[in-house]
Amino acid sequence: MSLRSFQIDRAAFAGALLRWYRRSRRDLPWRVDGGQWPDPYHVLLSEIMLQQTQVATVIPYFRRFLKAFPRIEDLAAADEQRVLRLWQGLGYYRRARQLRAAARQIVEHHDGEIPDAVGDLLELPGLGPYTSRAVASIAYGRSVPVVDGNVGRVLARLLLIDKPLDDPAVKRHLWKQAETLVPPKSAADSGPGPAGDFNQAMMELGAMVCTARGPACPQCPVARFCRAHARGRVDQVPVVATRAAQKQVTHRIVALERGRKFLFERRPDSGLWAGMWQMPTVEAAAGSLTADVADRFGLDIERPRLLERFTHLTTHRRIDVRVYRAAVLGGRLRRGKGMWRSLEDLDDLPLANPQRRAVATIDRARRASAAS
Repeated sequence: MSLRSFQIDRAAFAGALLRWYRRSRRDLPWRVDGGQWPDPYHVLLSEIMLQQTQVATVIPYFRRFLKAFPRIEDLAAADEQRVLRLWQGLGYYRRARQLRAAARQIVEHHDGEIPDAVGDLLELPGLGPYTSRAVASIAYGRSVPVVDGNVGRVLARLLLIDKPLDDPAVKRHLWKQAETLVPPKSAADSGPGPAGDFNQAMMELGAMVCTARGPACPQCPVARFCRAHARGRVDQVPVVATRAAQKQVTHRIVALERGRKFLFERRPDSGLWAGMWQMPTVEAAAGSLTADVADRFGLDIERPRLLERFTHLTTHRRIDVRVYRAAVLGGRLRRGKGMWRSLEDLDDLPLANPQRRAVATIDRARRASAAS
């Protein structure tokens, strides 16, 4: 595979990009004015939250997290269930558990100071090649590159690489090319230097101008350096790789009602939505719900009634979610198999989005029954 390298005036490229960024960048709560040192904790928190998540979605979560955990020591000392509860709705919940684990490691092994070296950052839970370098460059001015989805797309168009970005050889080449573009910190720089702003500018360019669809090339500050633009092939690059089909699965949620309360159980500590809470859920399309409830929980229930059916998508799954409701007729809940809660008393339980929707469905049905 032949992959092109940069043959451009790197200083001119960086200058044009940085001038645009400092003039046009979005005002985000984790950013600071040029020449100032950002809070490394804020950088770490935002970068973890921004993994596979849009900026607009992250902003309110970022603010809530800082209010609850203003220092990394507060996050390290926090109960995991509270962390998951604050993360609820943001998705990819493993990030929340790894973020807390990273905070604990920073407090225990780095005296509460987030490391500034990429090697030390890579040893923290949840920090890979991108996040470790993003923190090092943005928080500490280290002249190291970053390549996320936005940057990869920008680089592919600049270089006119007509191969899928998830090809291992392409990934390695893009990181190597990104490294040649990052401006070094000079002796005259009294602040963090240009590397952090440069990396953020590359990400901002991909997010706001060099978008996947309908890129705004006339507004691009570095269009004159772009091979794809010069050859009229911007819409053809990068090549979209064929994705594997999502796994089709079924989750049957059973709202078990006893009096005015419903049964909730905690999910296992590994796998999908690990450690979060749910109404009893059978992850299979067939089989007797009544028999499953009796076997798992020791409860006798009426025949479950289907209330709602919807589809929930994750990265690798297409989940057919079916929501049932059933009254408990007898039996005793097995020890350690869950707890009874009213639907008005769930604020401390982290629930994944399908469970939150199921709770809302059950609540509407309950209120409708009471009003009739």
